[in-house]
Amino acid sequence: MDVMSPLKPHPNSPSPTKKLLPFALYALLPIALLRFYFHPFHHLPPNNPTILTKEEEIVYETPCDYTDGRWVHDKMGPLYNGTTCGTIKDGQNCISHGRPDLDYLYWRWRPSQCKLPRFNPNTFLHLLSNKHIAFVGDSMARNQLESLLCMLATASNPNLVYRDGEDNKFRTWHFASHNISISVYWSPFLVKGVEKSKAGPNHNELYVDTVDEKWGSDLDHIDMILLSIGHWFLHPAVYYEGGLVLGCHYCPGLNHTEIGFYDVMRKALKTALKTIIERKGANGNGIYVFLATFSPSHFEGEWDKAGACPKTKPYKEGEKMLEGMDADMRAIEVEEIEAVKVNAKQIEGLRIEMLDVTKLSLMRPDGHPGPYMYPFPFANGVRERVQNDCVHWCLPGPVDTWNQILLEVIRKWSIQSRRK
Repeated sequence: MDVMSPLKPHPNSPSPTKKLLPFALYALLPIALLRFYFHPFHHLPPNNPTILTKEEEIVYETPCDYTDGRWVHDKMGPLYNGTTCGTIKDGQNCISHGRPDLDYLYWRWRPSQCKLPRFNPNTFLHLLSNKHIAFVGDSMARNQLESLLCMLATASNPNLVYRDGEDNKFRTWHFASHNISISVYWSPFLVKGVEKSKAGPNHNELYVDTVDEKWGSDLDHIDMILLSIGHWFLHPAVYYEGGLVLGCHYCPGLNHTEIGFYDVMRKALKTALKTIIERKGANGNGIYVFLATFSPSHFEGEWDKAGACPKTKPYKEGEKMLEGMDADMRAIEVEEIEAVKVNAKQIEGLRIEMLDVTKLSLMRPDGHPGPYMYPFPFANGVRERVQNDCVHWCLPGPVDTWNQILLEVIRKWSIQSRRK
């Protein structure tokens, strides 16, 4: 009888290597998936962002209405996530806070008339080398700033070089690789204001004809400024102009005329833009000015009830219309930007543009933290009352698209300047 040696495998049986191979693949698959999730790989365009063919330059010189478009599903997903970016405000870190649905990460804005390329951090860093960029305004400005920092951090490390004030209201980061400084200035009205507090009045006080010097005094050192206001004007306030009371918004008990907030917001915006043009136009250094239009909230029912912003997908075209206060706030901003753009053309190096994000933001009710503004809000079961954030955006999230559009506008300006 031919007895096989125990040290030799039967000729018809698989080798130990073949036996182990399926098990090894099954073991490596979840590791690979986790590696891909926490360290996503994305193809980025070349690192020479200003070298274009003549055909590409023609495309960039063609005007594009980025507000006209729709959200389409995108398998590539975001450039970063809650573990790869260390500058996300805790309240917007939806992934780390246990948000279970992740489909909101896989949508991109597709304009109807042109292409919106994927954000290239190398391009942004190249075009803004040796510049100081300032995000000025309310918490939406901060939301956009932190989105930009996360996307740029995939190519270059930002170092926090300045911090002042509560809740990180004034900060500056420096990208040593390109000598770029990016700052955030808390200024929810753009003009001088005294915010309501426990120790002071129970309403905001605004001086609509005086710019907030917390950012205004630094204009000499700012090369690009992004403004964002809106939501804070809904709060009770007393308004001053020329040292006298102009009126108020929702101030029962005070002997002031109720005038609402629309005209006051317009006056505040006029003051801010006029100050920028006068101060930067006078020194001849020039500046890029952007105003991000009003970003609508998506509360459904009570703000502190479970399911306040329950949507998990974008609205389809025609499903949600821009109307009411959202449309009114945007209209004021559009009118004021268009008015100052006429004067800005006469000043060398001054460019003013609207970052019109109202519609594309309106279409994304799924992009807010909701109850996941706090870690694992339902770890002990679903509660009837829970604080929700249906105003700000998860990071990553729809606000990343704002910076995509921002980069494309800057890139077009750069190409136009070179051709001249």
